[in-house]
Amino acid sequence: MDVVGRRPVSPAETSRANRGWWDGAADDYQAEHGGFLRDHGFIWCPEGLDEAGARLLGDVTGRRVLEVGCGAGQCGRWLATQGATVTGFDLSYRQLQHSRRIDLAAGTALPVVQADAEALPYRDGSFDLACSAFGALPFVADAGAVLAEVRRVLRPGGRFVFSVSHPIRWAFPDDPGPRGLTADRPYFDRAPYVEFSDGMPSYVEHHRTMGDWVGLIASSGLVLTGLVEPEWPAGHDRVWGGWSPLRGRVLPGTAIFRTVRD
Repeated sequence: MDVVGRRPVSPAETSRANRGWWDGAADDYQAEHGGFLRDHGFIWCPEGLDEAGARLLGDVTGRRVLEVGCGAGQCGRWLATQGATVTGFDLSYRQLQHSRRIDLAAGTALPVVQADAEALPYRDGSFDLACSAFGALPFVADAGAVLAEVRRVLRPGGRFVFSVSHPIRWAFPDDPGPRGLTADRPYFDRAPYVEFSDGMPSYVEHHRTMGDWVGLIASSGLVLTGLVEPEWPAGHDRVWGGWSPLRGRVLPGTAIFRTVRD
């Protein structure tokens, strides 16, 4: 019997559950969202903020870029068209198979590996930039370890920009309709959201407050240089899970942190 709850979950349980969940959900995810994300596109969030216009990473020409939690590699593939040398990794093998599918159809070749974000298989100082559009960080038990690992593989002065669900969203039901406008749980309850199958965690998402994220960034040795809270754009009527025009006009749905290895 499948149930939902809130309780502490270890890093190993979290990794195992989310690897299995994303392997099982990847086909439906790409079928539903692939057109919005585009095979060669860099969309930061369900609000539709496009790196082509936002330029949160700056000029990537000639830069070595790591995409953290790359999924099917859409962002990395777009970065490559801008002159970057890109590699990506993801916990889900099935997501990486979709990256390969897109490469075969498009005649591209994005290097990707399967890896856990808490233990990156790259040498110190390997990259000029790192980015993550809802990849890995919401789905790990130890976000501080991920940030520290990203800092390790960045060169001095290298930047990491990442997007996650806005922390305030955790105080509201994940519902795109009117019910999602009324807070019904404590913002400060950090117990992760867990789905169980046969008594075992099958999907885990971890909550951190805005203060938690700032503290984790500082503790990792990265320096916070900016925060973007994308507004819901006029004319954008797409519903994605709990994201919708109704909620987007009232509540921030995404937080994008800009950091640098000082």
